[in-house]
Amino acid sequence: MTMPAPVQAASAHHPPPYKGIAIGFLAYLLFSCGDAAMKGLGGRLPVYEIGFFSMLVSALVLFVLRPRDERWRDAWRPRHPKLVILRGLTGAAAGILAVFAFTTLPFAEAYALIFLSPSIATILSIFLLGEQVRWRRWFAVALGFAGVLVIVRPGFEELGFGHLCALGVSFFSASTVIILRKLGPTERRVSLLGAVVVAALLSNGLLMLPGFRWPTLEDLPLIALAGLCAGVAQLCLVVATRHAPANRVAPAQYSQMVWAILIGGLFFAEFPDSLAMVGIALIAVSGLITFLREEARGGWWARIILQRERS
Repeated sequence: MTMPAPVQAASAHHPPPYKGIAIGFLAYLLFSCGDAAMKGLGGRLPVYEIGFFSMLVSALVLFVLRPRDERWRDAWRPRHPKLVILRGLTGAAAGILAVFAFTTLPFAEAYALIFLSPSIATILSIFLLGEQVRWRRWFAVALGFAGVLVIVRPGFEELGFGHLCALGVSFFSASTVIILRKLGPTERRVSLLGAVVVAALLSNGLLMLPGFRWPTLEDLPLIALAGLCAGVAQLCLVVATRHAPANRVAPAQYSQMVWAILIGGLFFAEFPDSLAMVGIALIAVSGLITFLREEARGGWWARIILQRERS
């Protein structure tokens, strides 16, 4: 579960951005550890309880992330309330589906499918923002979907519920990107944070009631780890973007593919086969090409990607 992080570019008077880049890599390692903790809770707690309790813990980071010039009551005064509410709903949907994906798929496979979101955002931008997409971006989209076909292998392996959930995360994350582009810089960070937290807590809280069961003492460390890792990772992104420009920190997100393979092998005995590794690489390259192209067109993707759009 994640929440949007602020984006602040380093000024010309700042030292070299190596510290910020290193903190960015640390942030995405922590995100991966938090996701792994949620995966570890799979089968021990219902999905909606995992989402609810981990979000509840990670929401504590709001007390650290709130800008000094923004007040808590400002969260309920958005300038574009409909878009902010929609952003909250897409974030909550992506969060719920992410827990389903992590608890039913191999860790690296889930990440690979979720990282298809830049390709989906490119397609949505044509229909919703009227953008023109040139051949390089279409090439990146084709590469990403080729990676999905290599991983899922339709006709040879069954397309499972977890695959659909991971692809759903990609779609809702891409939708969030489009919404944030429409909002631009007009909304306060506390409004965007509040929308995600409230939507996630309400949706997970209501859905968990029919089959609710109290977490055991053995579940509590994993719940705390999932929430704290997400919260501290958000704080790390804040710090990272104070020491380095956003476009230097953003590519660190793709290190999660490496962490997913390592964590999956070490803690869940999941070892992707050679075809799966090819598919993962294709999707990662697709995302990086999209990022580089968008940076060349104005740099908005670096600002968006730092908001950790799987929230």
